[in-house]
Amino acid sequence: MSRQHDGVRFGANYTPSRHWWHVWLDFDTPGVTDGIRRDLDAIAGLGLDHVRVFASWPVFQPNRGVVRPRAVAQLVELVRLAAAAGLDVSVDALQGHLSSFDFYPSWTLTWHERNVFTDPAVVDAQAALVGTLAGALRAEPNYLGLNLGNEPNNLVAHQPVTAAQVDAWLDRLLAAGTAADPAHPVTHCAYDAAWYTEDHPFTPGASATKGAMTCVHPWVFSEDCARRYGPRSVQVEHLAEYVVELSRAYATDPGRMIWVQELGAPAPHVPAADAPRFAERTLANVLTCPGLWGVTWWCSHDLDERLLDFPELEYTLGLLRTDNTVKPIGAAVRGTVAAAPTTAVPQRTTALVLDADGGGRGRSAAAPGGPFFEAWMARAAAGERPAIVLGNPVAGGSAAT
Repeated sequence: MSRQHDGVRFGANYTPSRHWWHVWLDFDTPGVTDGIRRDLDAIAGLGLDHVRVFASWPVFQPNRGVVRPRAVAQLVELVRLAAAAGLDVSVDALQGHLSSFDFYPSWTLTWHERNVFTDPAVVDAQAALVGTLAGALRAEPNYLGLNLGNEPNNLVAHQPVTAAQVDAWLDRLLAAGTAADPAHPVTHCAYDAAWYTEDHPFTPGASATKGAMTCVHPWVFSEDCARRYGPRSVQVEHLAEYVVELSRAYATDPGRMIWVQELGAPAPHVPAADAPRFAERTLANVLTCPGLWGVTWWCSHDLDERLLDFPELEYTLGLLRTDNTVKPIGAAVRGTVAAAPTTAVPQRTTALVLDADGGGRGRSAAAPGGPFFEAWMARAAAGERPAIVLGNPVAGGSAAT
């Protein structure tokens, strides 16, 4: 997903210091882009090389037949503002879900109730949006690629879907992005239920085989990992490393790259006083994984407290405060990135066998608290760094795309 670049990429999920991603509604207001410039300069000042940004689905596609040209132009302008700061950009197309809020266009709701994964008219419109954004961005020199949308599996509680239907949805939208821009990678992501939860319709096989690389979001609040083991535990400080190796086990291509697309220190799961240590140790551990494309911290900026009803942990996830001053965790990330090795990481020579398959049968054993998780972490506590292989890799798996 990189232009010419040596070593692991380090970036931040951009959260504008003012307006959050409601910024699309005010993008043309005087002073807004000046604030974005300051934000991006501050991110670059941490030694980071890229940002991940998010298009708001209702803003970009307010009607099933309309992708707003002005919204697309604003996205291109944002990518160019990042270029001026020396940052590359990955774009998420369909939001969808973001920081506990679900954003649906009105044409999918109430009188027009449609399932966003299975309704053919909705999927056609989504494909049109994905293709439009990919086509508009393809010529930007600092554009890295397109991600379909942030953690769409958060929507399944209200949008019933089967694993086969998820596979079809992913195939259609990934193909739409690639058709519009064959030169840049198109990816997708899911929150941790894909790796941990039996019968979840987003499967590990789909995550590890579809799209240009595997994207993981190893959050320490998933399955109460940090509460169960403690913020300074081996289990918490090795979680990102573990999830990278877990995702690799499901891949059918041994050379497939893995992107830690979200990684953060959510309070109170990781108290603020422990956050710098968490960042330093988590990054040091995950950098021992071979085949790592990059790490993108969640997130760039704390959340403006004028914005209400976010979960409490969302307000303090930033590396930077809303005035662009650097927090202790930001300084820790900056120092770790500056010292990161640039040499290739060797392949791991020992592995633990997980009795699971690509369709997700057996995946709960790998969740925090599960017997496989406990066995792997016991090895980590002893100073080992095992890989993971599946005991039954084919059964129920998704086909590669």
